[in-house]
Order: sequence, then structure tokens, then C-alpha cells
Amino acid sequence: MVQVFIQPAYGTADARRYGAESLENTVDFRAYADLLAPADLARLTALHRGGRARFWGAKDKYDRRMDTVGTGDVVLFTGRKHVQATAEVGHGFRNPAFARRLWNPDPGKCLFSNVYSLRHYRRIGMAYEEIWALPGFTAGDHFMGLRFLDDTKSAAVLALLGSIPAS
Repeated sequence: MVQVFIQPAYGTADARRYGAESLENTVDFRAYADLLAPADLARLTALHRGGRARFWGAKDKYDRRMDTVGTGDVVLFTGRKHVQATAEVGHGFRNPAFARRLWNPDPGKCLFSNVYSLRHYRRIGMAYEEIWALPGFTAGDHFMGLRFLDDTKSAAVLALLGSIPAS
């Protein structure tokens, strides 16, 4: 089954800056080829034929969970009391140097070690209340931090997303 996870990306000023660079816009990953393992560059090139992709990441404390993420899994990007966007995972890899160059965080700020490319990114602006209404979710939950959903919640979210016309 497709794994669904929730990832904050639009709440803090830093996250919004990173998002403007790599969610709202595509990135020419070939410009980072010197930092990419040959297998990662080959996989990115196969999935993103034009040499450009959207990217997001996760901190090293999520390494074990991120190891379970695969092509086709679905991520909900949250912030400001909305699911702001959704996308399908392209290729995930662990590469702190790529992340540092891509997002250029301020010294002492969090550094992503896990990076993943995205396919089928779309802005949806869905209020949290729509997610809270699904079975198993709790009203008032603001989805802080990276969260992986169980199969039941994943199926409910995927059904809801399938009912939303593509923009």
C-alpha cells in the first residue's frame, strides 16, 4: 500500500523560504551533480527527465523512518492550519551536503540529512478540519513534526485527495 506521511513545510519563516526555493519552484539537480552519488543522480534523471525536480527533506532523527519511504508514497505538506500541498515521492536519499547547498540554512539551524524529490506536486489549501473529519484523526491536531500514517488513515486521506480536482 502507498504510505502517506505528513510533513510541516509552510509554518516557520525558514520552512517557507526553503519551500519557495524547492517546493514552489523546481531545482536543476544536475547543478548539484558533484554532490550526488552516481546511483542517486541516475535515479533522479530517470524520474525527472528534464533534469529538474522539486525537493523536500527531513532531519536525521527521522533516518530510520525515511528509509521506509519509496517512490509513489504520498506526502502532505502542512502549515498555517492547512494542508498546503500534496505530492508523490520520486526518489529519496540521504545527503546532508546536498541539503545544505540546496537550502543554505543559517549557521546553527537544522540541517536535513534526508532529501526526497517530488512528482505531481499540487497546491490544495485544505483546512485541517477536513482531515480531522476522517476516521482516526483528532480535532485540534496541528500536525507538528513529521508523521507517518497507518494504513487506515492513509487510505482515508488518499480517498479524500482523490475527490479533490487537480488544479
